Amino acid sequence: MRPTRSSLRRAATVAAAGALVAGSLLGAPAQAAPAAATPDAAAGLAERLGDRSAGTYADASGKMVVTVTDAAAARQVRAAGATPKLVTRGAAELARATSELESSAKIPGTAWWTDPATNQVVVSVDSTVTGAKLERVKAAAARTNGAVRIEAEAGVFSTRISGGQAIYAGGGGRCSLGFNVRSGSTYYFLTAGHCTNISSSWYSNSAQTNLLGTRTGSSFPGNDYGIVRHNNSANAAGNVYLYNGSYRDITAAGNAYVGQSVQRSGSTTGLRSGSVTALNATVNYAEGSVSGLIRTNVCAEPGDSGGSLFSGSTALGLTSGGSGNCRTGGTTFFQPVTEALSRYGVSVF
Repeated sequence: MRPTRSSLRRAATVAAAGALVAGSLLGAPAQAAPAAATPDAAAGLAERLGDRSAGTYADASGKMVVTVTDAAAARQVRAAGATPKLVTRGAAELARATSELESSAKIPGTAWWTDPATNQVVVSVDSTVTGAKLERVKAAAARTNGAVRIEAEAGVFSTRISGGQAIYAGGGGRCSLGFNVRSGSTYYFLTAGHCTNISSSWYSNSAQTNLLGTRTGSSFPGNDYGIVRHNNSANAAGNVYLYNGSYRDITAAGNAYVGQSVQRSGSTTGLRSGSVTALNATVNYAEGSVSGLIRTNVCAEPGDSGGSLFSGSTALGLTSGGSGNCRTGGTTFFQPVTEALSRYGVSVF
């Protein structure tokens, strides 16, 4: 029997209904989740959010967290593949708290940085900050309405002037080489500025018979980096000594992030590991203040100054100073290497 028009309409209706049921059971096509945000991408997003963010850090799983002050910013963070964390203070309030410390508590033995996880500025005081000095710090913190917290630091903040591999200053003093770098066919090495301040000539041996090179730039305090031109380019190798007979090839330079796993190489204590605990730290050494430093829980001792901070094959920083030691643990600060590379127009290799 040939189907009638009405039977054709009923069949079409049943087919359409079946398609709707099948569609509802299968669901709409799933939208692809955004790729996980890289540390640099998360930092860039926080910068674009301005006062609606107070920084970034990596959580225990390694996923980037971006602090936000409102729901709209949180949606932007999720869309970018990062985890938002709602906080009460934006970048501007934390910057005002830092300014209060700069104007009222710039005392040798103090250091401060922003802790994005707790949404506060942390001011650390070493064992020399007591009595009236400590009261000054407490008074400055009290004026920030809870934006600043004070922590005690074991030991004394110092630049560890006596201390990669060892390099020796003309006239005395030992530090550590940070990274070999180059500009075209001219080779240099970077180390701490508080090291290069003390001598123009640097040697590979304590007897000072093997000249490594001559200082061409130095910046300390304010920054803590210096550059030495190699006397013989054959001495320059684009790697870091790991103090176990092997070397790590350094192929790039990058910016550190909070929560990042890192290693430090230095001529006193060799290879040590830890993680980044803060960025943009200010440390008030007896010789002067240095800002923009990377704070870590990696230990260091005198003689490690200028040594390499790296993660994998990426150069991150130059050992500046800190407190504690490698027997009981401590805090070490690093000059970001990217700033020195930019200042001198050189690159790792």
